[in-house]
Amino acid sequence: MSVARPEARAEVETAIASAGWSATLEIGFQIVAGRTAVVKKRHVGPLGVQRAFYPERALAHVYLLHPPGGIVHGDELHVGVDVGQAASALITTPAATKFYRSAGRIARQTAALRVQAAGSLEWLPQETIVFGDAQVRTQTRVELEPGARFCGWDIVCLGRAASGDHFARGRIRQAFELWQGERPLWIERTELAADSAVRHASWGLGGHSVFGTFVCSGNDPSAVAAVRAAVPFDVKAELFSVTQTRFAIVCRYLGDGTERARTVFLQAWAALRPIVFGRVASPPRIWLT
Repeated sequence: MSVARPEARAEVETAIASAGWSATLEIGFQIVAGRTAVVKKRHVGPLGVQRAFYPERALAHVYLLHPPGGIVHGDELHVGVDVGQAASALITTPAATKFYRSAGRIARQTAALRVQAAGSLEWLPQETIVFGDAQVRTQTRVELEPGARFCGWDIVCLGRAASGDHFARGRIRQAFELWQGERPLWIERTELAADSAVRHASWGLGGHSVFGTFVCSGNDPSAVAAVRAAVPFDVKAELFSVTQTRFAIVCRYLGDGTERARTVFLQAWAALRPIVFGRVASPPRIWLT
């Protein structure tokens, strides 16, 4: 029996690491026996889901799982979700998504979310932490049939200030799109380099390290007032806004703490959920553990 030389083993391990993980998860929801059930679940690579939970009876709560715990350069993760006619699902994650530093290659994460007529999807992942020297691209595309409803958020933390990582180097590119057929309801694209002026300019991030966007489909005159009444915030330490566009309600947060960003968006969600979905807020149990 031959034994590999230590240097040869190291070369193999380096090659594997540089190749990155490729993972795909496809989830389908349909109404079965009066409640939303997971009728399709296919995955390749380290990406999966637990069974659905039902704290709200007919609505399915599902948690996305990524066992490696972080995304490194060369990794490519793709999530596809199809919510069937009149089905309702809430999808979240048990922990933050972490993008680690890169040796030059890009780490990618994409989500393709489709909601059929009269269906609803709440896409509420925990925050994304981008380490210094990371090279990141994320894309979320939502396709809604007429009568479908959606809300979702994206919270980003640049660096880890408590560990001395202030995101001095690196780049993140994001795209978040909401479509109905060929009509764009809301599109936002962001490209942010660590050394760009937008990091510290008053017209940009103003020196803050945490920013987030929360989008709900629909146009309701009561939405803006409801959110403003429900979300108190510290005007000296953070910024928050809510806007009613032609086809969507858009909330934005800018500050320095992910826990605070989650709290603010949860308050906005609690105000908007009865308006957009006709039900009161019921936070996933995983958020309370």
